[in-house]
Amino acid sequence: MSTPQKPFSRVVEAIPPSGIRKFFDLAQSMQGVISLGVGEPDFPTPWSAREAAIHALEHGATTYTSNSGLLELREAVTDDLADRYGVRYRAADECLVTSGVSEGLDLTLRALLNPGDEVIVPEPCYVAYQPCVAFAGGVPVPVALDPGDAYRLDPAIIGAAITENTKAILFGSPSNPTGSAQSAADIEALAALAREHDLWLLSDEIYDRLTYHGTHTPVSAAAWERTVLLGGFSKSYAMTGWRVGYVCAPEPLAQLMHRIHQYTMLCAPHMSQIAALEAMRTAQDDVDEMVADYDRRRRLFSKGLDELGLTCPVPGGAFYVFPSITATGMSSEEFAEGLLTQEKVAVVPGNVFGPSGEGHVRCSYATALPQLEQALERISRFIGS
Repeated sequence: MSTPQKPFSRVVEAIPPSGIRKFFDLAQSMQGVISLGVGEPDFPTPWSAREAAIHALEHGATTYTSNSGLLELREAVTDDLADRYGVRYRAADECLVTSGVSEGLDLTLRALLNPGDEVIVPEPCYVAYQPCVAFAGGVPVPVALDPGDAYRLDPAIIGAAITENTKAILFGSPSNPTGSAQSAADIEALAALAREHDLWLLSDEIYDRLTYHGTHTPVSAAAWERTVLLGGFSKSYAMTGWRVGYVCAPEPLAQLMHRIHQYTMLCAPHMSQIAALEAMRTAQDDVDEMVADYDRRRRLFSKGLDELGLTCPVPGGAFYVFPSITATGMSSEEFAEGLLTQEKVAVVPGNVFGPSGEGHVRCSYATALPQLEQALERISRFIGS
C-alpha cells in the first residue's frame, strides 16, 4: 500500500535542512574530531540547579504547571529584567515561560503575522529565523549587514528594505553567528525607525549575559511598547537540554502567544522550570566564572585566527567568532568540508547563515582552551596544505 499522493506542505518542503546539523551529524560519525560547530556550552549545568531538579523530581514535580509557567519563575525573570535593565513587565500577563527560546520565537511569529506580512531579517543570522517566519505564513526579507562595520544594525540599511507590507524586524544581539553586540546608540536608532514605520522589534537576547564590552542594551529599554524580548537559560546557565526559556511582550500580544502555547506545548517541563528558578537565585557566580573563561578563549582564538591570515574581529558577545576565509580562495563549504575531512576540525560554513555569510565560517569557542589551541594547529596545517 502506498502513502497518500496529495502533496505535502509546499512551505515546509521549500525549507532546506539545517546546515549546522549537517556538519554536526557528520562530525559525530568521525573519531578524534574537535567540534567548533554546535553552539553549546562545555560546562555542566550549575550544581545548585541540578540539585533543585533532583529534589523536585523525587518529590513529585512531574506534573503540568500552569500554561504560563511557574509564577515564581516568571516573577524572577521580570524582577531580574527590572533590576539589570530597568525594563518592567508584569509577571502575570506579560511573561510566558516556553520550551526554549525556539518555541518563544515560533509563538511570536504565529501570533503576530498574517499571510504575506514581511519580516526584515538582518544577516548573517541564526539559521532558524527565516524558516520560522515562513512557517508562520510570513515573508522573510534578508538584509545583508556590513562586516567592515562590525555587522551594525545600520538604520539606513534596514530602512531601505521597509515596505508597506513590513510588520517586524527580527534580530539577535549579541549575535549568532557573528558575535556582534549592538551599541545603545544603534538600538535607539533602530527603535526610532520602528516607531516611524509602526513596526515590531523581535529581539533574541539569549546571549545577553555573555557580553564582554560594557553592558548589554536590551531593545525593550528603548522601545518597550513594540518589543518582543526572547530570553532563556540555555547559553548563560549551560542548560541547553533542559528546554526552558521565556518571552516578554506587551499584554495584547503576550496573551495571543499564550493562546497558541496552551493548545500546543501546554507548558515547559516542570522540573526544568524549578532548575531555572534555582539557577537565577543561586548560580550567578557560576555564570560569572563561565563568562570569564569564555572571554579568555575569545581573545586567544580570535588572535590565533588573525595570525593565520583569517581576518577575525574580536566579537563583543556570545561565544562565536566569524572569521573571513576568503584569503584561502575556497568557498565556505569547501573550507569547512576540507577542514573536517583532512584535519578533523568541525566548523560551520558561513553561507548557512545567509548569502552574506559566504566567505566566512562560524567557530564556537565554547570548548576548552587546550582543544582550541589544538584546533588552531590543525587549521594552520590545513591552510598550509
